[in-house]
Amino acid sequence: MRPETEADLAKLVAGLENPVRIVGGGTRGIAGPYAEIETGALRGITLYEPGALTLVARAGTPLAEITAVLEAEGQHLAFEPMDHRGLLGTQGEPTIGGVVAANISGPRRIQAGACRDFLLGVRYVDGRGQVIKNGGRVMKNVTGYDLVKLMGGSWGTLGVLTEVSLKVLPKPERVATLSVRVRDAGTAVRVLSTALRSPFEVTGAAYDPDAGKALLRVEGFAGSVAYRTGRLTAELSRFGEITEEAGADTLWAVIRDAHPFHGQDGDVWRLSVKPGDAAEVSARAEADQLLFDWGGGLVWLRVPKGTDLRARLGVFSGHATVVRADAETVARLGRFQPETAAVSTLTNGLRAKFDPRGLFNPGLMG
Repeated sequence: MRPETEADLAKLVAGLENPVRIVGGGTRGIAGPYAEIETGALRGITLYEPGALTLVARAGTPLAEITAVLEAEGQHLAFEPMDHRGLLGTQGEPTIGGVVAANISGPRRIQAGACRDFLLGVRYVDGRGQVIKNGGRVMKNVTGYDLVKLMGGSWGTLGVLTEVSLKVLPKPERVATLSVRVRDAGTAVRVLSTALRSPFEVTGAAYDPDAGKALLRVEGFAGSVAYRTGRLTAELSRFGEITEEAGADTLWAVIRDAHPFHGQDGDVWRLSVKPGDAAEVSARAEADQLLFDWGGGLVWLRVPKGTDLRARLGVFSGHATVVRADAETVARLGRFQPETAAVSTLTNGLRAKFDPRGLFNPGLMG
């Protein structure tokens, strides 16, 4: 099912009798035993005001189309959404609706915020087939319930996005990446934490154990970047050898897309933890491969197929999400961290209000 307009989508949903899976570009590998509603026909940028740093696009608009339009004006999506295709081996094109629905956010989240922090407004069709609009085209335009933030990260379980309004930002004049040679994950986290606590506005903080490097990104006007990288080099020199890496854009795309795991056997998980816990928790994971982002707050792990990583970790403060595994493993373990009883009561109540017939992506989030 591929509705051509928002009105067609609303009519389609109103007449549904069975659950459906919501699909944008089909790049995130979410499968299920249900018929699909594809949003790819709901595409096109409906408003772009570079001076107001505002862009409005229909949900099925390819992310590449938006990136190209922004690039022509020297602007970008500051939350730098991940491209899952290499990691998951999927086809298709990422869409802006899929990015928003999954709250896909890259390395700059530590400084600029997540995708939902750039959401100004949304339009969506709820489980009754009603078209709902919330928010607007400026940051302070929320009255009543902030459904905009709620839809970001709901994975299509509350409604089918049809249009999103986003704040965009100018691209930085210069990007520099400092590489600090470190001996282990604990040292890497100390390096990343020291840099993030500094006043030098680090916009990327990652650790690649295979390379033995902690990576720090600094962006902005050329003079400011030169000053801040100089100060950071002096501040961090006690930890190890520091060099400036070339090809910053490519390097951070590698981190963003978990590129070291591409083409490697095994299941891929991501942990959201307190950065200070990253080294200890990842050691308990006994993973075949690791990658830290967000100063250690995001840990990518590759483990043997079928591994119950949550059982291996035991009790920890955070969330463990299956990103890549076969259907049997996902069905057995659940994609997302199991909810506590209190949270489950809250989320079930929300779904009952937004999707009373249980139509959208049932079972995906618990």
